[in-house]
Amino acid sequence: MSYLPNLLFVIILFLGIGFFAKNVKKLMRNIKLGQDTDVSDNKAQRWKNMAMIALGQSKMVRRPIAGILHVVVYVGFIIINIEVLEIIIDGIFGTHRIGLQILPQSVYGFLIGSFEVLAVLVFIAVIVFWLRRNVIKLARFWKSEMTSWPKNDGNYILYFEMVLMTLFLVMNATDVNFQALNSGNVISQYMAPWFSGLSEGTLHIIERGAWWLHIVGILIFLNYLYFSKHLHILLAFPNTYYGNLKPKGQFNNLEAVTNEVKMMMDPNVDPFAAPAEGSEDEVPAKFGASDVQDLNWVQLLNAYTCTECGRCTSECPANQTGKKLSPRKIMMDTRDRLEEVGKNIDANKGEFKEDGKQLLDNYITREELWACTSCNACVEACPVSIDPLSIILEMRRYLVMEQSAAPTELNNMMTNIENNGAPWPYNQMDRLNWKNE
Repeated sequence: MSYLPNLLFVIILFLGIGFFAKNVKKLMRNIKLGQDTDVSDNKAQRWKNMAMIALGQSKMVRRPIAGILHVVVYVGFIIINIEVLEIIIDGIFGTHRIGLQILPQSVYGFLIGSFEVLAVLVFIAVIVFWLRRNVIKLARFWKSEMTSWPKNDGNYILYFEMVLMTLFLVMNATDVNFQALNSGNVISQYMAPWFSGLSEGTLHIIERGAWWLHIVGILIFLNYLYFSKHLHILLAFPNTYYGNLKPKGQFNNLEAVTNEVKMMMDPNVDPFAAPAEGSEDEVPAKFGASDVQDLNWVQLLNAYTCTECGRCTSECPANQTGKKLSPRKIMMDTRDRLEEVGKNIDANKGEFKEDGKQLLDNYITREELWACTSCNACVEACPVSIDPLSIILEMRRYLVMEQSAAPTELNNMMTNIENNGAPWPYNQMDRLNWKNE
C-alpha cells in the first residue's frame, strides 16, 4: 500500500504529459497544412529577435503598466515551476522535499524563499489584470470579437494562476518540518498561524492535499494551453524566431508574375511558349489565399501564437474610425478555421473532406479586408511578432487576381495604369498639359 500513491502519481503524470504530447502533435500537423516558405535566412538576427522579444519581453514593456505586470507573472510563474522538478521526483520515488537532501539548507531556503516572494507578486499582478479586464473594463478587452469563450478564457487563466500560487503557499505553510527549519518560509511563516489550532495529522492532510492539487493543477493547466490563448507562452519563441525580417510594408512578389513581366519585356522570349512542368515559371494553382491551406505555415503559426491582447486592434486606425476591421479578429478567425479543418481531417481518417466553407466570407468578410490601410500599425504593436497584415494582403491578392473582385475605385486605378501608365484617367500625351495653364 505504501507504493500506491507513487503509482497513482506516475499514472497521472503519464496521462498528463501523454495528452499534452498528443495535442502538440496535432498542433504541428495543423501548422504544416500551410504552404512552405523559406525562413532560413539571417539566423543571427532571428536568434536575437527571439532573445529580445520572446525571452526579454522588449515589446511588451512599451506599455509600462501591463508590460511590467506581465514580466512579473511570466518570470514568477516560470521560476516557481522549477519546484515542479522536486515535486515530480518526490512523487515518483516517495521522498519528501528531495531538494533538502541534495542542496545545502541555506541554498534550498534561498530558492524556496524566492519562490514564495514571486508567488505573492504573481498573485498581486494577476489580481490587477483581473481588475483591468472586469472592473476597469479596458476597451480592447471588450471589442465585439471578445465575447463568450475568448472573454472567459482570459479569466479562467487568471483564476488558474491565483489558485496555483495559493496552493503553493498553503503547501509550505502547513508543512510542519519545513516551517521548523525557519529557512525559506519568508511568506508562508505568516500564513502558518492560520492553521495553528489544527492537529499535526490534520496539517499533514492539508499539506498533502495542497501538494496533490498543485501538481495536478499544473498538469491540467499544461493541457489547457492547447485550447486557450495561453498557448503563446510556448509558441512565442518559434514565432519570434521565424518572424518577418523584411522591411515593414514590403510586398512579396509572386515568382510566376515576376517571370511573366520579365518575359514580356524581353524581345527574345517566345510569349506563347508554355513553361516546363515543375519549373519556376509554372503558374501556381491559386493566386493569394481564400482558405487556411493557402497561407504559409508561418502565418498559421502566427494564428496559434495570438495572445488576444488586442494591442493590434487598439492601434489600428481603421478600427479606431469605426471600420469593421480588427486585426485580432483576423488572427482569431484564422485559428478557428484552422482548428475546424484539423477536426475535419481527424474525422475523415487523415483526409480533408470539402465542407463548403473557407476562411474568406465564412469567417473573414471582404469589408474587413478592404478596410485595412496596410499601415503596419498592428504588426508594430504585436508583442510576439505576429503579422496580421500578411494574411490580409494574401486574401486581397486572391480577390484581385482570382475573382477580379477589387473595389470599383481600385479597379479604375488599375485600368488607368494599364492604359495610361499612371493611376489618373488622362492620356500619356496629355500628361504635361498642366504647364500650359
